[in-house]
Amino acid sequence: YEVERDGELLKHEWIELKNEQRVFEVPITEADRGNLGIHVTFIKDNRLYKQSETISVPFSNKNLNIAFESFRDKLQPGQQEQWKIRIKGNGAEKVAAEMVATLYDESLDQFRSNSWYANFFNSHLMRLGWSSTNGFNRKDLSVFSKNWNPEYDRSAGGAYFDRFNWFGYSFYDFYYGNRRYRAANIAKMKSTMRLEVKEAEMMDMMAAAPAEESVVVGYGTVEKEDSTEAQQKPASIEPEDFSTVKVRTNFNETAFFYPHLQTNAEGEIIISFTIPEALTRWKMLGFAHTPDLKSGSIVNHLVTQKELMVVPNQPRFFRENDKMIFAIKVSSLVDAELTGQAQLEFFDALTMKSVDVQMKNGDKAKPFSLKPRQSTNLEWSIEIPEGVQAILYRIVAKAGNFSDGEEMTIPVVTNSMLVTESLPLPIRGKQTKTFKFEKMVSNKSKTLRHHRFTLEFTSNPAWYAIQSLPYLMEYPYDCVEQTYSKFYSNSIAAHIANSNPRIKQVFDTWATIQPDALLSNLEKNQELKSALLEETPWVLQAKDESQRKRNVGLLFDLNRMANEQERALDKIMKAQNASGGFSWFPGFKEDRYMTQHIVSGMGHLDVLGVRTVREDARIWSMVTRAVDFLDYQIKDDYDELKARAKRGLIKLEDDHLGYSQIHYLYMRSYFKDVAIPDDVKEAFTYYLEQAKKYWLRKGLYMEGMLSLALHRFDDKVTPAAMIKSFSERALRSEEMGMYWKMDRGYFWYQAPIETQALMIEVYDEVAKDLKVVEELKIWLLKQKQTQDWKTTKATTEACYALLRRGTDVLASTKLVDVKVGNETIDPTKREDTKVEAGTGYFKTAWQAGEIKSDMGRITLSKTDDGVAWGAAYWQYFEQLDKITPAETPLKLKKQLFKQENTDRGPVITAITEKAPLQVGDLVKVRVELRVDRDMEYVHLKDMRAAGFEPTTTISTYKYQDGLYYYESTRDLATNFFIGYLGKGTYVFEYDLRVSQKGDFSNGLTTIQCMYAPEFASHSEGIRVVVK
Repeated sequence: YEVERDGELLKHEWIELKNEQRVFEVPITEADRGNLGIHVTFIKDNRLYKQSETISVPFSNKNLNIAFESFRDKLQPGQQEQWKIRIKGNGAEKVAAEMVATLYDESLDQFRSNSWYANFFNSHLMRLGWSSTNGFNRKDLSVFSKNWNPEYDRSAGGAYFDRFNWFGYSFYDFYYGNRRYRAANIAKMKSTMRLEVKEAEMMDMMAAAPAEESVVVGYGTVEKEDSTEAQQKPASIEPEDFSTVKVRTNFNETAFFYPHLQTNAEGEIIISFTIPEALTRWKMLGFAHTPDLKSGSIVNHLVTQKELMVVPNQPRFFRENDKMIFAIKVSSLVDAELTGQAQLEFFDALTMKSVDVQMKNGDKAKPFSLKPRQSTNLEWSIEIPEGVQAILYRIVAKAGNFSDGEEMTIPVVTNSMLVTESLPLPIRGKQTKTFKFEKMVSNKSKTLRHHRFTLEFTSNPAWYAIQSLPYLMEYPYDCVEQTYSKFYSNSIAAHIANSNPRIKQVFDTWATIQPDALLSNLEKNQELKSALLEETPWVLQAKDESQRKRNVGLLFDLNRMANEQERALDKIMKAQNASGGFSWFPGFKEDRYMTQHIVSGMGHLDVLGVRTVREDARIWSMVTRAVDFLDYQIKDDYDELKARAKRGLIKLEDDHLGYSQIHYLYMRSYFKDVAIPDDVKEAFTYYLEQAKKYWLRKGLYMEGMLSLALHRFDDKVTPAAMIKSFSERALRSEEMGMYWKMDRGYFWYQAPIETQALMIEVYDEVAKDLKVVEELKIWLLKQKQTQDWKTTKATTEACYALLRRGTDVLASTKLVDVKVGNETIDPTKREDTKVEAGTGYFKTAWQAGEIKSDMGRITLSKTDDGVAWGAAYWQYFEQLDKITPAETPLKLKKQLFKQENTDRGPVITAITEKAPLQVGDLVKVRVELRVDRDMEYVHLKDMRAAGFEPTTTISTYKYQDGLYYYESTRDLATNFFIGYLGKGTYVFEYDLRVSQKGDFSNGLTTIQCMYAPEFASHSEGIRVVVK
């Protein structure tokens, strides 16, 4: 026998057995921790017999024992608590240790279970052993199978038959979460799963449950109730005084996260905290270690509950004009009968004024009576008004000395669409000009609702780029292009703030403006903020212009920008695959265009003088890896051409210059100092020569890229001819400046705003014609919305074009005289524009109630030379059926079905008046999409009714019917991001659960090219009634 430790032979001994059993003892020493291997080997009759066993010798001396000395497993919401935790070594000795600890809402484990584990000492596996090559051995029979001897196979191929498309259904084992099921039992499994109400869902669904059922509230047991008796009204009702009821408002899902706790002299750790006010179950995780890597972990649980509890079944959002039943569950953990009242109130979350009248909530207070340890339902019928952007509900209940209350803000989604009309106001030299919003002056619509009228003016258009940076920083989706846009905007913002003290001074002043109620509410509730940003972004433009300026000022805080930059960079690096290419969404393969877009953008930052691109080792490594990936993509293109030419299919001297190759040359021109690999040089030279020969008829965007690339690669002749051609094809006008007639399209190279921004770069760098650059900016600024150029990609390119000349050219500070309607605007006297006086920039706004139709006439007077840039933006709401969509190749059809489990499996039926929906039903959403041509980077957004809850909440990459897409479930809608959409018909299906009673608008399903949003389509609106 032999003894092994981590591949080292410690002992071996030959023994001889004669019809006997013998016991061998192997002494275990401290050095043997991490396991020993025992090998027993013998030979008989020329045959090898062997047996190996692992003897477990754990590192028990490295274990820490962690125990609570004080811990209460039931707390009141909002209660202050202190825990004492003692940490001992394996021998109960005191130790000096560090600890990380957290306490969070355990319902989050339903999405993905969470635990902490660390193993600093590896166990050894056996590595030694004997084998026999010449001894007798055993051979098992193997069953003959097809292709066993493929070289001798003479059988005919089998017949091919049509097969069912099972849409991902499998008859084999599969995994769901951490549980394993057999697919053959799927119908049974689904019906079982319906009955397994998770603890977190139970809290939300209590109000919808029948009153006579036994339920669990706040994790205290509640017995069955008699609903008739429980809801009987007392003989006389006196108004209850609710002023003393403490209302719960803090629903943080993490109570604390302490990353660096240390033991005191007694080996104790003291944790003090205030528990949030949600009625839920909490999970505590702790992990401790010492300098010599002793470690241990601990898990504990507690619940927050009260003797009397109100649990509302509130929706994730409201939608204007919906009618619904707002239900709550009142529960008692008291061993006595309770009689009391509950009151529901609603407030405008921005002004805190009551909106009960608008919501038809006349009967605010309702009585209730509860038997010991019972619960009951209370319901209020409400309607959602128009024009309120966020509603705060406050529900309070009181019975004798027991009381509870809860308030929370819910966003309100409009049933109208926000339309932004832009009117650019450029003026050159000494003159007076009048501009007119025709639609505003002659508006006859009865359903049109004004939202906001904004006027801005500057002598330096770089200010427009600065105003757009918050839009890029806060965009809600997380594809790699928009994550990069956040990095791009934060990098530019930090560069501006550091390089120009005068602009920094303005930002600092803006940042000190005191926040109004809206912002403070939103800052407290980041989930609400992101929901509003996604569905009603105009809410965040706040009630006055000074608030928006404060937002911009805060965004330019250097510490905040550094953190945001770091976070965005981390996400971008995670999106970079091992090959060096970037994928659009997690799970997609490398996207060549996105990789070239990001590397080109890094080149833009380099040109603007943002130092981090080359000085930060991580960024430079990321860029060079991506460039290397793209170098070999271009080599693959060339190798493919050579292979086809060799077969006589093409001629190499013909035009083979495609969009990807042109974009590559443009991208590569920013990083000439990154050496081109020797085996790529032939391909690079080939496409560069192709560019000189075949640049015409490639489209303006591509030609602009080629002129810059050739100029940078030291060709002086071709770019000069290209500039001449561009100028000949250009259109010019006083109002629009210099621009080109362009066909808008669905692909990335058919983007007018990006094209115009690129041409500014061309005339600035290649032609060095600053007069034309100023004319080109007029058209670019005309396309601007109030804060952006429609898409993140267009906005980043526009910002680059406007900032190329730097931010130090603060130009003439003498602005033009502006008259809006009959009102003369003096920036030095208006309360919201004083700050910028002297910087050559101001922006002011009028809210809905102040807007008059004659404001559509704007007169400008300029008394000095030079160019001034201005713009007016009129924003209004119009009902969806009044807005005529452009005819597009996208067609959508949306249907809702009720799904029920039967003995034949799941069956879906159409929802009708005879078979209406009820709370708890499963709804199958089917979206049918028809597209008559190929498209790329498509975003399909399916809104849902406020009375529906999604059944899956994890965003993930999916594949269905040949289509790859990323599905992202949000509070107000489900989003599908499709990298490439081929011509054809597609069907998307997903499930929702009915959670509220009422009459709801189901919203629209919209689809658009993400980077050409004018190509969009939407389904018809559907109303859903739940009995």
